[in-house]
Amino acid sequence: MTTNHVHASPTVGAWTLRVLARHPAATAFAWDGGTLSYAAAAQLIGRMQAVLSGAGLCRPDRVALLSANRADVWCAGVAVQALGMSTVWLHPLGALPDQLGQLDQVEADALIVDIASFGARGAEIAARTARLRHVFTLGPSDFGIDLLAAAEQMGDCPARDLAQPDDIATLTFTGGTTGKSKAGVRDHGSMAAIFTTVLSDFDLPATPRFLVNAPISHVAGSMVLPVLARGGTVHLARGFEPERELAYIQRERINAMLLVPTMIYALLDHPALDQTDLSCLEILYYGASPMAPARLLEGIERIGPVFAQFYGQTECYPITVLPRRDHDPQRPELFHACGFPATGVDVRLVDADDRPVGTGEAGEICVRAPSVIREYWGQPELTATAMRDGWLHTGDVARMDAEGRLYIVDRRSDLIITGGFNVYPREVEDALATHCAVAMSAVFGVPHERWGEAVTAFVVRRPESEVSEEDLIDWVRQMKGKVYAPKRLVFVAELPLTSVGKIDKKQLRAAALGTVS
Repeated sequence: MTTNHVHASPTVGAWTLRVLARHPAATAFAWDGGTLSYAAAAQLIGRMQAVLSGAGLCRPDRVALLSANRADVWCAGVAVQALGMSTVWLHPLGALPDQLGQLDQVEADALIVDIASFGARGAEIAARTARLRHVFTLGPSDFGIDLLAAAEQMGDCPARDLAQPDDIATLTFTGGTTGKSKAGVRDHGSMAAIFTTVLSDFDLPATPRFLVNAPISHVAGSMVLPVLARGGTVHLARGFEPERELAYIQRERINAMLLVPTMIYALLDHPALDQTDLSCLEILYYGASPMAPARLLEGIERIGPVFAQFYGQTECYPITVLPRRDHDPQRPELFHACGFPATGVDVRLVDADDRPVGTGEAGEICVRAPSVIREYWGQPELTATAMRDGWLHTGDVARMDAEGRLYIVDRRSDLIITGGFNVYPREVEDALATHCAVAMSAVFGVPHERWGEAVTAFVVRRPESEVSEEDLIDWVRQMKGKVYAPKRLVFVAELPLTSVGKIDKKQLRAAALGTVS
C-alpha cells in the first residue's frame, strides 16, 4: 500500500489567526497613546476583510500600503494576504516618482494610506495613478474611503483565511543600492519559512517587549509575528530619534529591539546614553549593513553583551545569524563575521566561474532556501541570471572559516581596483572606525586616469573631535598599507541614507566625481 504525503506550510493568515487566538486578553501592540489586544487585532482583521471583499477586491489583486508604523496597518496587511491577495509596501521615505513607478510596475489594484502621516502624498498618488480601482485611507479624507470607519460599521465579522500556500503573499522592492529597485515575489510558504527561521535562530526573550522603529514595511515587519507567537508585545515607534528612543526603552522596560548600524552609532554618540538605564535590554539585533568592529566593541562596553547580528537580502532573509555568544570581546576577530547559515539555508561560495572556493577564500555568496523569493516580478531574464543552477547569487563576497561562519568582504560591485590591486571598501571603513575621532565613514572608488580607480572616503567625525584629512589617510596607511589609503578624504556632517537605512554610496559617488586628482 502506498500513501502519498502532501505537505504545505501554513499561510500568513492561518498562522496569524492561530497566534492571535492564543492570548486574547494580552496586549499585542502598544504605542504612545494607545494599545491593541490580540483579540481586538483579530476582530479588526475580520472587519477589514469584509470592507475589502465588499469593494470587489479578491485573489489575485495587489494592494499597496503607505503608512508609518501602526497596528491597524499591520492588520490591514494581514487582511489582504488572508484573502489571497498580495501586499505591496511602499517605503515611507520613498520619493513620489519612485512610488508611482512601483505602483505601475506591479499593476496595483488598490492603495491603503495612513492619513495622519502621508495624507498629502496619498492625495498626490491617488490623483496621478489612473489604474487604481480603490483608494482606502486610515482616517477621513477627501480622496478615499475611510477603511477604519467602514470597518467599524461592519460589526462582528470573523476573520477568514482564504489563501493557499502558493499564493503570492507580498511583492517586496529591493533597496536599490545596486541599481533600479526590483520587486521580489514571495509566496505564503516563503513567508512561513522566514517566521520559522526567526523563531528558531533569533534568541527572542521568553516574553518579548519588542521595540520597532525601523519601518514594518521592510525587515522589521518580519519580527512582528514571531514576537506575537511568543505572547509578547510589539511596541511601535514612528521614526527614530535617539533621546526619545532611550527614554522609551527605560520607561517601557523594552527587552528586545532591531536597529541598523547607523542608528546604533547615533545612540552611542548621544550624551543621554550614559544616563539611561538599559538593564532591561536582553537582545539588540542589527543588520542591513556591516557594523564597524570598533564601534561594536564600544556598544558592548557601554550598552552590554546584548548584540546579535543577522544578514540577509530582500531576495532571501535571513541568510546568516551571528548569535550573542559570538560577540565576545576576547575574540575580536569574530566581530568581522556575519554569522552561521540560518536554519534551512544552504550556502556556498563561488568564484567568477561559479566554482566553489576553498575555506578561507573569498567568493560570491550563493544560497538556496525555502525563504528565497520565487522571482522578480515581470523580469524573467533578471530572475534567470540571479537564480541560475538553482542557487540565488547574492552579489555579496565573503569567506568562510573552519567552523562555518561567514565573513562579508563586500559587494562584488563595490570592489575598487586601484593601481592593479583589489581593495574592498569595508576594509578601509573598518580601519577608519578604529580612530577615536571617526563616527562613521563610507568608502568607494572614483574613476582616475592614473590609478584606474581612486580610493575615496567620506567621513563623519564624532562630536567635539578634531582630526585632519592627512591624519586619517596616514592612519589607514599605517594600519592597512599604502594601497588602502584614500587618495581623497572628505569630512561631512552626515552621510546620506537609502530608504532602508543603508549609506547611499551612489549619491556620494556622484558627488565625488571629478574631485580626485
